[in-house]
Amino acid sequence: MSQNWWQNACQPINLAVREQALERQRELTKPAGSLGRLEQVAVELAGLQGKLKPGVRQVWIAIFAGDHGVVAEGVSAYPQVVTRQMLQNFVGGGAAISVLARQLGAQLEVVDLGTVDLTLELAGVRHLRIGAGTANFAQVPAMTTEQGRLALQAGRESALRARDAGAQLFIGGEMGIGNTASASAVASALLKCAPGELTGPGTGLNAAGVEHKTRVIERALLTHAALADDPLEQLLCFGGFEIAALVGAYLACAQQGIVVLVDGFICTVAALVATRINPGCRAWLLFGHRGAEPGHQRVLEALQAQPLLELGLRLGEGSGAALAVPLLRMACDLHGQMATFAEAAVADRDT
Repeated sequence: MSQNWWQNACQPINLAVREQALERQRELTKPAGSLGRLEQVAVELAGLQGKLKPGVRQVWIAIFAGDHGVVAEGVSAYPQVVTRQMLQNFVGGGAAISVLARQLGAQLEVVDLGTVDLTLELAGVRHLRIGAGTANFAQVPAMTTEQGRLALQAGRESALRARDAGAQLFIGGEMGIGNTASASAVASALLKCAPGELTGPGTGLNAAGVEHKTRVIERALLTHAALADDPLEQLLCFGGFEIAALVGAYLACAQQGIVVLVDGFICTVAALVATRINPGCRAWLLFGHRGAEPGHQRVLEALQAQPLLELGLRLGEGSGAALAVPLLRMACDLHGQMATFAEAAVADRDT
């Protein structure tokens, strides 16, 4: 493994199979294009998986968690102890993503990159202890270079476990009080836009809280203006351990040939970082939904992404992506199981 493994080439799309899948769509017993986005995503999956009839039955969901030093600036409506409590909820089966994973028959793993309590020991959680949360990015860079590398590697290792388990689809989720502030700062730095255009209520801040959060991010961008000159540095300056792990997972999935279904605002910011570090990974990213956080639409536009759902979600945890899995499965079933005009002895339209 090269030292900067994230720069390694991503798997190519199988264009021949993609064209065959497109031709199959033209032959199915329906007016051409009548299933809209479902047709498009089935063809896209065929090219990515190299199979005329793709499938997403085997789903791997990885929840990455970490605490954020910027919480000291009062940017969250919830106390930091919630991060630890939600880790317990994930493995206890009571969180939304836990319910969704059971319904989907998906493999769920929970990875604690670094909470403020480094002695935390929960059965069923992978505790990596990169640090006691990130540093307060309003004052200093959130991560050291070594911490960033460890977080990226943690995401990569999750993707490799998914590969070894035969996963056809990877969903990354996140948990970390303060991480919408971190994601907004990363996105503002990457897109070179004012934080006010991207910063929202997160877990439920009121208007005054959002204004304060915006001011904190503005100060942080000025503080690190000389340091944040490339995507990786921007991630180190403003990101969270869990955001960096998502970046690493997305890049490794693209390198291993595993399709990714991206969740909400925070995960989409991680996807933006990943594409800036290694543009070849973009082809492997599908997008589950458009969430309620105001910055999400802006980041989706930057990625030229067309999400599958819009349900006003702002939970995180990978929940929006998980909700889109049945839609992907039905797209694959329609593509693979519908009869062609010839098979059904149905007259095709006049040409």
